[in-house]
Amino acid sequence: MNSEFRTLGDGGPAVFPIALGSEALVHGDGIRVIHEAIERGVNLIDTGDFYGAGGDELLIGKALEGRRDRVKLSVKTGALRSPDGAFIGLDARPAAMKNFITYSLKRLGVDHIDIYRPARLDPAVPIEDTVGAVADLVKAGYVRYIGLSEMGADTIRRAHQVHPIVDLQIEYSLFNRRPEQNLFPVLSEAGIGVTAYGVLAHGLLSGKAKPSDKSGPRAHLPWFHAENFEKNMKLVNALAAVAQEKGCSPAQLAIAWALSKWKDLVPVVGARTVAQLQDTLMALQVKLGADDVVRIEATVPPEQIAGTRYLPMLMKMLDSERP
Repeated sequence: MNSEFRTLGDGGPAVFPIALGSEALVHGDGIRVIHEAIERGVNLIDTGDFYGAGGDELLIGKALEGRRDRVKLSVKTGALRSPDGAFIGLDARPAAMKNFITYSLKRLGVDHIDIYRPARLDPAVPIEDTVGAVADLVKAGYVRYIGLSEMGADTIRRAHQVHPIVDLQIEYSLFNRRPEQNLFPVLSEAGIGVTAYGVLAHGLLSGKAKPSDKSGPRAHLPWFHAENFEKNMKLVNALAAVAQEKGCSPAQLAIAWALSKWKDLVPVVGARTVAQLQDTLMALQVKLGADDVVRIEATVPPEQIAGTRYLPMLMKMLDSERP
């Protein structure tokens, strides 16, 4: 198994080549999954203080009792939710960042967070102010490194001038290769790593996805809308044929592809069960040469992908999608 550690950015932490995302954990056998991941060498767990209204952090904190020294924690913050779970805005003011981390530390049961990051750019707050507040937390010992999430090139440059940024968390998959053009060159120049979420295109690349309905959890994902889903599944089925030749699943092939693209990239993948985790980690055994990468990308041509990754309203909110 190719489990050689990767370094997030210049001077960032060394981490296992696949990180564990927490969003699926509370819907499955979360504590067992975390324990199994740690035993298999996974040492980066990514979460958000707004996942499950803090529930994910509570679960992670319980799972890490007696294991904290074996894991690095990455926490996103700043997204606001109402009691019914609705998204109601962003708050990345300096005072808010320092307030949010106070509760994260308590829920997680730790004295510091390894990588702390605003989940999105708050248009009402200069990124310099937000990162400056987290830099204060670094000086105080509550944070080890600063990361960003879904930020655009100009924002990344400005943030990096305030304090070194170790990684950008960004959606990246065979169905969303835009970061290769508008973000990765900037990150390479600045010495910033990548933690890539959505590597399986929200389950589309698993080959087991179903089209969304108007009220389903994927209703805001145009790839799954009825008018797009059938077209996209033709691409997924073609990818499955390549995976079969390589002796792996489409999901494992998609993860292996992402790992092959950049040495400083670490996919963040969720798992509800130990079996799902084990299946995911098998992607590290898939060996891809340059010809394989070319063939895989030709199997999923960007111009044939139907729909955008989010609805237009949500796309406009992403600083990373700005020209």
